[in-house]
Amino acid sequence: MNASAISHRTALVVEDEEQIAYLLRFILEREGYKVELASDGQVAQDRILNGAPPVLVVLDVMLPFMDGYQLLAVMRAQAGWQSVPVLMLTAKSQGKDIDRAIGSGATDYMVKPFKPDELRVRIRRLVKELG
Repeated sequence: MNASAISHRTALVVEDEEQIAYLLRFILEREGYKVELASDGQVAQDRILNGAPPVLVVLDVMLPFMDGYQLLAVMRAQAGWQSVPVLMLTAKSQGKDIDRAIGSGATDYMVKPFKPDELRVRIRRLVKELG
C-alpha cells in the first residue's frame, strides 16, 4: 500500500496521558494517517456518536468519565463502527484484562509501555485485514 493510498485515512486515538497521545499521533502520522485525538471518555463518545467511523481506533482502557470498555460498547452499537479495528492499549496486563477486551469487541490488545515498532506492525496488520 503506498503512502498516497492511505494519506486520507483517519485514526482515532483515545488516550488521556499527553505524552503517550503525542507518541501515538507521531507514529500514526508517519504511517500516513490523519489523527484525531480524544483525551477522555466523554470527548470520545461524542466523536463516536456524531462522526464518521475512522479506519482505526487506538483506545486506552483507563480514561476519565468513561472507560475503554464502555466506549467499545458504544462503538460496536453504532452503525458503521462494528467493523472498525480497535487496538486497546493499557497498563493492565493480566489475562483476564486481555480476555475482557477481546470479549468486549477489541480487535487487538497491547500493554503499556509498548514498543513503537510493534505498534506499527500491529496497526499495519489490523488495517490490512480490512482489505
